[in-house]
Amino acid sequence: MSESAKSDLPHIIVLGAGPAGVGAAYRLRLQGKARVTLLEQAPSAGGNSGSFTWRDHICDFGSHRLHPASDAELLRDIGTLLGPDLLDRPRHGRIFLRGRWIHFPLKPVDLLLRLDPAFGMGAFKDMLFRDRTVREDNFANVLRATLGPTICDNFYFPYARKIWGEDPTTLSGIQARKRVAAASFGKLIRKVMNAVPGFKPAGAGRFFYPKQGFGQIAQAYAGKAASLGADVRYGTRVTSLAMPVANGDPWRVRVTRGDVEEELTADHVWSTLPISLVAKFLGDATPQRVRDAAATIRYRAMLLVYVELPVAQFTEFDAHYLPGSDVRITRLSEPKNYAARSEPQGRTVLCAELPTSTTSAEWTMSEEELGQLVCRDLATCGLPVPAAPTAVTVRRLAQAYPIYDQGYEVPFGVLDAWADTLPRFLTYGRQGLFAHDNTHHALAMAYAAERCFEGGVFNERRWSEYRAEFARHVVED
Repeated sequence: MSESAKSDLPHIIVLGAGPAGVGAAYRLRLQGKARVTLLEQAPSAGGNSGSFTWRDHICDFGSHRLHPASDAELLRDIGTLLGPDLLDRPRHGRIFLRGRWIHFPLKPVDLLLRLDPAFGMGAFKDMLFRDRTVREDNFANVLRATLGPTICDNFYFPYARKIWGEDPTTLSGIQARKRVAAASFGKLIRKVMNAVPGFKPAGAGRFFYPKQGFGQIAQAYAGKAASLGADVRYGTRVTSLAMPVANGDPWRVRVTRGDVEEELTADHVWSTLPISLVAKFLGDATPQRVRDAAATIRYRAMLLVYVELPVAQFTEFDAHYLPGSDVRITRLSEPKNYAARSEPQGRTVLCAELPTSTTSAEWTMSEEELGQLVCRDLATCGLPVPAAPTAVTVRRLAQAYPIYDQGYEVPFGVLDAWADTLPRFLTYGRQGLFAHDNTHHALAMAYAAERCFEGGVFNERRWSEYRAEFARHVVED
């Protein structure tokens, strides 16, 4: 495409270089539909699905996998972008349940040999005789009606209290339907049978993972978008937005990059930032009722504690799930095991996930204190570290998980409806739609947004049809 032809295209500023942002930048430039400027305040692409290097370790922001359930077009594109760096890996995790380690994904033989008999009998009884009445549409009642008290009281409820910091009865039933993939005994049995030869569907018990860390996916999309002409700017923080006053006016986006402040203009703005943040950026142009709604939208924060050990490997498992209330962390992953890396030799790193709030005592703990907390939790689970940690680092995510309080859909609906009234503006992605989603879901939103953009106009009717599809997304564990 000639430079003159490019200049005739509409200009879209995309806010945020997580999967939804980089996916849209890539697709818009691939199809030649728009000039694109992609803004990201971090030094690289990926957002919460990114990676970083620390002491020669490739670390992800938590435990991430690319699921075989991803759309075939997405898998094809990612495979093309990453080539041989996209590895096909077996899942090999475990759950600490009532003092016993159970393989995850669930395996029939492992369940027979390791599951606590009282737990197994209780779950079997619940399957046949549980009360299936949902008296109130909250997280606790929805799951108790579908899975019974044994599984809920011993796994899902204590896990929920740790992840969201709330009693399950105060959370919306939507949280259960969006966050728990095996939300019935039928689905649970199918997950177990997926490990049995003859019943095992393609991709069951496996996942895709990039050789250079999960963030390599977003980095590849961003790199390809840049090679196709997108203006990708890292270290660039949005400070305010000003919407068009008249039909022909542009959007104005104020940004800072280091000590330099700049105003950018565009025909359209596509935001993957938290929708409540957009309301703040528009300042006085945001109605009071929208500001009030934004103030009630809540996120759970996350501390990611990386503990380096002077051993080549801590365990053979990629992830350990820790639902019990006797420990603070919810999941422990060993990044080297995801990609079967041997480097760095003689050292490994563990990533412990500690959900919290930005006002908690843990949030302000030192790296050393958090490292000690993790080591104590591991000892409680019968996994004492074999040697003293040689280093600890921490990453603090203020907006890791959306919290679906009962009735949250009312204030979110106010925000969502208001965003629809903004001219030539789109909010989408996990943060933009306040959604519990995987990376492949966020990328699917990006691809859908590009398909809705034709001839410089966004097809709102078609987007509403895609939104109905997005509402059916359920997190893959």
